[in-house]
Formats: sequence, structure tokens, C-alpha cells
Amino acid sequence: MLTLKASLATILVPGVACFLIPYLILERLQIPLAPPQDILQFLAIFAGGFGLFMVIWVSTVFVHRGKGTPIPIEPPTRLVIAGFFRYLRNPMYFGAVLIVLAEAVYFRSAWLALYAAVLWGTLHSALVVWEEPQLKRRYGADYEQYLQEVPRWIPRLRLR
Repeated sequence: MLTLKASLATILVPGVACFLIPYLILERLQIPLAPPQDILQFLAIFAGGFGLFMVIWVSTVFVHRGKGTPIPIEPPTRLVIAGFFRYLRNPMYFGAVLIVLAEAVYFRSAWLALYAAVLWGTLHSALVVWEEPQLKRRYGADYEQYLQEVPRWIPRLRLR
């Protein structure tokens, strides 16, 4: 049941934010959906695909390791700090913003870039005001330590 809920949440929420809204912006601007023409567009496809992978990966790991979903009403019961979570605290949000930025590059759209900035600002505000304080209460000292070790948005790659 968790897998179904996580799947629906992943399709609906990031689906609307990363695909439906950008599609509606492109429609309004009458920018056609066209095949890639240059290397920059191919790189944007790669970046967007990586962002999509991150979003799907987070949903999967929340179910299997966290024993919960990305839905706030049924969040993970265990703190997940594996995989992408070792490098940044919000890989799902990072992936979602990366998708929209990739779309902005692919379609050369300043409006999509502006939307990406608004999306990032909204996610950042929600994290600071609501999500992080809630996670501190839920996971206590483990989460406090995690906050000290892992950056919120810019991955810190550790060389071993």
C-alpha cells in the first residue's frame, strides 16, 4: 500500500510541478515541443533525466528504507540518510528544480527559468518554515547531526 501511495504522490505532485505547469507555460507562450537541435538541448535532456531519476529514487527509498511516503500525512518513520541524502538534504526537491531548469534550457525560455526560481523559493521556504522543524521534532539528535553534516541545496561531494 505504501508503494501505491508513494507512486501516486510522485506522479501527482512532481508531475504537476515539473511537467504540467511547464507545459502550460510553453502552450501559453506558443513554444512548440520540438526534437533537440543542438548539444545544449541534449545536455538539458540528460540533466532533466537525472532530476527525474532523483525524484523517483527518493520515493522508492522512502518506502523501502524510511517505511513511509513522500506525502506529509504519511512521512517516513525512519530517518533516511543513504544514497543522494549523503550529499544533500533534499534530493527530491533538488531533482524537481533540476527538471524545470533543464526544461528552461531546452526550450530557451526565460519564463520557465523564472518558474524554476519561484519553485525553488517556494520549496526552500517550506523547508525552512515547516519541514525542517518538523523533522527535528520527529528524529531529534540524529537529524540535528545530519543538519550539521549535509548541506541543504548544494551537494558537497566528498573525496575518499
